Amino acid sequence: MTRTSEILVIDDEQVIIDAVKKTCSLDNYSVDTAATVAEAIKKIDSNKYEIIICDIMMPDGDGFQILDKVNNKNINTAIIMTTGYSTVENAVSSLYKGAVDFIPKPFTVDELLNSVFRANKYQKIKTKVAEYSLQKKNGELFYVNCPAKYFRLGYSSWMFKERDGSVLVGICDLFLKTIDSVKKIDFVESESEIIQGINCAQIISGDERAHKVLSPVSGRIVELNENLKMNFSLIEKDPYFEGWLYRIIPSDIGYEQKLLTPCSSDRL
Repeated sequence: MTRTSEILVIDDEQVIIDAVKKTCSLDNYSVDTAATVAEAIKKIDSNKYEIIICDIMMPDGDGFQILDKVNNKNINTAIIMTTGYSTVENAVSSLYKGAVDFIPKPFTVDELLNSVFRANKYQKIKTKVAEYSLQKKNGELFYVNCPAKYFRLGYSSWMFKERDGSVLVGICDLFLKTIDSVKKIDFVESESEIIQGINCAQIISGDERAHKVLSPVSGRIVELNENLKMNFSLIEKDPYFEGWLYRIIPSDIGYEQKLLTPCSSDRL
């Protein structure tokens, strides 16, 4: 069945554009392209795209200009940033500014398709929330926001600082809603170091897609949630309390927290 989602790919590398077009055609997505920021802005002004896949570093600017354009004009689209590992800090900043995901280069076919799959589901949830708001309907809860005093990295993961200085790390409910059911969770081993913006876990969904979870902060894992390891459904039932992933000793919480969104200000 043909999907209605339209994707704009913004990248100055033809090999990347060709790869994205070929990959997205596997799921019947229609793809438009732009090789510069200026060209992309013109296309965004005259077309509607459900999803934009944008490289951060461009010859005539950067992906943040695209984010600013979308935010300032209140354009309804989901932005996925692509980047090399050398610019992970910029990628984390893009999530703070409203991107729904970023995938490092080089990325695999599955990584790209799964990111697009989540972005598409995100757009559908966003549309439903907006419709209910306009119609002033109550009663249906599409997802649960992070509690106050939590901080989140985009819509992927959250952190909560405990009184003893340790930090709990988990997955946002909105992220979980974009992947459907949780079949399995692949954890990082205890005593491992995790890095802000780098994968810290992987969820295998009911349809066998693999979804990588980006860590909200850097630090050393000192405890895994053993209850969650024995019962994966905990993360869907209670993602912010019983369903946490790790307890870590943070390495630079003062700086990294500035790149996270306070959940007290949450709204889709």
